[in-house]
Amino acid sequence: MSEALVLCRFLHFTVVLMLFGVWLFRPLLLKGGAPALDVGISRLAPWLAAVALASGMAWALLITASMAGSAAAAFDPDTVALVLGNTFFGQVWRWHLLINAVLLALLFTPWRSNLPLRLGLSALLLATLAPVGHGAMLDGLSGQLLILNQIIHLTCVAAWLGGLLLLMMILRRPSEPMREILRRFSGIGYALVAGLLITGLLNVRVLTGQWWPTPLFTGFALILLIKAMIVLGMLGLALFNRLRIEDCEQRMAALRRSVVLEWLLGIGAVAAVSLLGTLPPMITA
Repeated sequence: MSEALVLCRFLHFTVVLMLFGVWLFRPLLLKGGAPALDVGISRLAPWLAAVALASGMAWALLITASMAGSAAAAFDPDTVALVLGNTFFGQVWRWHLLINAVLLALLFTPWRSNLPLRLGLSALLLATLAPVGHGAMLDGLSGQLLILNQIIHLTCVAAWLGGLLLLMMILRRPSEPMREILRRFSGIGYALVAGLLITGLLNVRVLTGQWWPTPLFTGFALILLIKAMIVLGMLGLALFNRLRIEDCEQRMAALRRSVVLEWLLGIGAVAAVSLLGTLPPMITA
């Protein structure tokens, strides 16, 4: 059951992050029209929203089974209703699923072309991921600040990964000089990386009582180390591409491979986070 929950968390996190990031970066990377790109995004978005809703519902059922200590409890309406109505997770998750359903429905209406509306709903969907998992470990003001920090962290992750997905789509058929697009992406990327690192370190400090948990090669600390190494790999690729912006038009094939690899590393980091959320953070005095 724990393996299914990790897989479900990974799938749900991935599609929610992609939705928000792609819509956020679309007006930031391209100043002009790109009909082919917009058609691709409009075709992809309903699938992402549908997968998010299905995986979000599965997540709720798996949590129900985990709390009840029985897989059969996931198929008992009374037990599911009890979890959704009387636990902190359930109260947050009801809103999360409702926002997801509204967003999915929106994508089949004439309002689907309203970017601020889509972006606002996807931002709410992303924000309601923050209070579940380790974000709910603390009470009072400390808990609220931890959730706020987690929201900022998730926003930076979503923007980076969703932006990379959009960049991969743009590279298939650039509508503007890639040099200018990459400059815009890397300019925003500096702020995203700074936000990602600062909020990530604050999360670790609050959850473990240390700037880095120990023992280093066990449990939570080991997965966190793997995640950190993956992020360092992403930063290395991003820096390499930043230094080679001027000749990017002459190395488009290599640039495509580099962006795809960076995105895949990001997906690997999300997988690590999905596992981290199910492990105790080893809080120390």
